[in-house]
Parts: sequence; C-alpha cells; structure tokens
Amino acid sequence: QVQLVESGGGLVQPGGSLRLSCAASASIFSIYIMNWYRQVPGKPRELVASITPSGTTNYPDSVKGRFTISRDNAKNTVYLQMNSLKPEDTATYYCNAFRRFGVITDYWGQGIQVTVSS
Repeated sequence: QVQLVESGGGLVQPGGSLRLSCAASASIFSIYIMNWYRQVPGKPRELVASITPSGTTNYPDSVKGRFTISRDNAKNTVYLQMNSLKPEDTATYYCNAFRRFGVITDYWGQGIQVTVSS
C-alpha cells in the first residue's frame, strides 16, 4: 500500500503562485504515472497535470503554460507549480499514482484545498 500526502495549499490572490507537494511513502515514480487532479463540488474530477515514468508531461489547455509538474525521485515527491492563478483554479487538488500492469492500481492522496480569491 502506497500513501500519498499533499501539502502546500492555501489561499492566494489572483495572479499569484502556489506550489503543491505530494510525498509518496515508497519509490514508485519509475513504474507509476503521477497525476494531479482537482475537483469542485458538483463537478467531476479534472486531470490538470501528469508525468510518466519516462518524464513525459501532459496538461489540459486550461492550465497549459501556467502549471508545471515535476518530481524529485530522491525525495519521493511530486510537485505542482501553479502560476498566474485564477479564481477558477479554486478547487480541492488531489495527487494520484496510476499504473496499468494487467490490472489497474492507483492510489490517492487526501486532497488539499486551493482557494484563489482577492
């Protein structure tokens, strides 16, 4: 069982920046795709960034150019750098580890709140 723990959320003004961290309890980045999702009440969870074991990253258009996912393998930590934040970025952000090897295995963090407001 892998545990994921997010940190770094909070309140920020529009145009500001935040960096979220996701610490994994094991060295999994070589075999798991690491993702950041976000969710607002009443809406489906939205993928906002992913990084594959080979280091390929992917972003939806809504955050491309503003969000950057990265990882520190030595610290078993994945980051989400969020710049030029907008009120519509307000959500609960979740870290996810996903792997499909015959069966699907995925793990989720507990979620962390990001609020963008003046």
